[in-house]
Amino acid sequence: MIYIVDFGSQVTHLIARRIKDLGFKSEIILPEDVILKVKAKRPNGIILSGGPASVYQENAPGINKEIFSLNTPVLGICYGLQLMARVLGGKVISGKKEYGPAQIKIKNTKLKITKNLPNSFKVWMSHGDEVVSLPDGFNIIGSTGSVKAGFIANEKKKIYGVQFHPEVDHTEFGDEIIKNFINICTPKASVKQEINIEKIIEKIKDTVENKYVIGAVSGGVDSTVAAVLTAKAIGKQFIPVHVDNGLMREKTQENVGKIFKYIGTRVIIINSKKETLKKLKGIIDPEKKRKIIGNLYIKLFEKEMKKLIKSGKEVEFLMQGTIYSDVIESKGTKNAVTIKSHHNVGGLPKNMKLKLIEPLRYFYKDEVRKIGKELNLPTDFIYQQPFPGPGYAVRIRGEVTKNRLEMQKIADKIVLEELGKAGVLNRVFQSFPVLTGALSTAVKGDGRAFGEVVALRIIESKDIMTSTWARLPYDLLQKMSSRIVNEVPGVSRVVYDITTKPPATMEWE
Repeated sequence: MIYIVDFGSQVTHLIARRIKDLGFKSEIILPEDVILKVKAKRPNGIILSGGPASVYQENAPGINKEIFSLNTPVLGICYGLQLMARVLGGKVISGKKEYGPAQIKIKNTKLKITKNLPNSFKVWMSHGDEVVSLPDGFNIIGSTGSVKAGFIANEKKKIYGVQFHPEVDHTEFGDEIIKNFINICTPKASVKQEINIEKIIEKIKDTVENKYVIGAVSGGVDSTVAAVLTAKAIGKQFIPVHVDNGLMREKTQENVGKIFKYIGTRVIIINSKKETLKKLKGIIDPEKKRKIIGNLYIKLFEKEMKKLIKSGKEVEFLMQGTIYSDVIESKGTKNAVTIKSHHNVGGLPKNMKLKLIEPLRYFYKDEVRKIGKELNLPTDFIYQQPFPGPGYAVRIRGEVTKNRLEMQKIADKIVLEELGKAGVLNRVFQSFPVLTGALSTAVKGDGRAFGEVVALRIIESKDIMTSTWARLPYDLLQKMSSRIVNEVPGVSRVVYDITTKPPATMEWE
């Protein structure tokens, strides 16, 4: 057992996932519970997660110094490293802020913690503080161009720290570092832990019993996989509902019908295009957009619930395709911060009548796709691009109007068409244009035009927790740019977003 102390990092749960993938058990605990739990259960090791706070801030999450004298191996990650260093007598200051890729050089690859690591490799950073003075007994074993104490170790006490995030997919050799730490903690052989689909289905059955469930299905992978699991668990007690709010990609409703026909279930379609635009009129704040859309969804589902109850069906639950990246960005843990309120998490009303069922809440995108594959869903459907629940509303900066919505739809179609023609659509994780709300001068037909700037966001990722921009051929970017400027009314300029996550999120809003 490895304890993971949660200081509010966006990727704390990802540490647990990596440990599980390596065949070991872990448990995420709060800082205030560490000493009690460690003394009671004596885990093999302790990992201190990252977090949004600064260790020198008032009321920043802390840790009892005693855990470093219990002869239990400890690994501090980012905030965990800084907290560990400060508690043990080192010094942490506000340093150079660093978000995204960096190159680390390892000074000694013969230690147990650096086994099988190369002398230099890419890591993913997300920090604004740094350790400038080490506690007694610690040595620097790795540095980046910006941070000297990028990787530190006290070999005698088996205490280690990394300023980067080994748990994220974009850190090279991250799994090796975590595996090395686990091997220091325990000689026990690893046992691969597979996803137990039958267990997920049984849990749904036990929760629902003889009640009915309305399923919120958007046409995306997450909600569809969650729906198939629910349908397998409770059969005709499951009623999928698709809200056609006009904010989704072309042919979404048609695709929803096809996929549910494929699995033998009829979908109820609710048309809310006019009502959605009316609710969004004059709204420019993205958080308000998400909450408005989330509240409207619940209103429509509860309206459908009343109809079903009148027909004799005892509806009690609402199924959603929430996955872990949705949860953590909506302040999923005690010490985390809200990045944005996902409409199906932070955007839900507090007084909703339906109880939630979220079969995929603690899974990542790549795990959801794996479950979909095991459920025999069509491959092209499983690997379709993720699409946000609020749809185009969060890809239009500022007010969502009928005209701007049409502009967004045309631009989006162009991007997908050109990526498809170039044979790279399946290589990228996600691609979309953003109506930025910024205006720029253009020359069209020898005349002056003053139109909107469109930003292209085309990214590569595995689990949504980190991403990098797709290195597309210049000619392809040129083709998309030319078509958007020529074919989308009111557009003056196209720019390409080359920001990684972190610091950027996947979507602009």
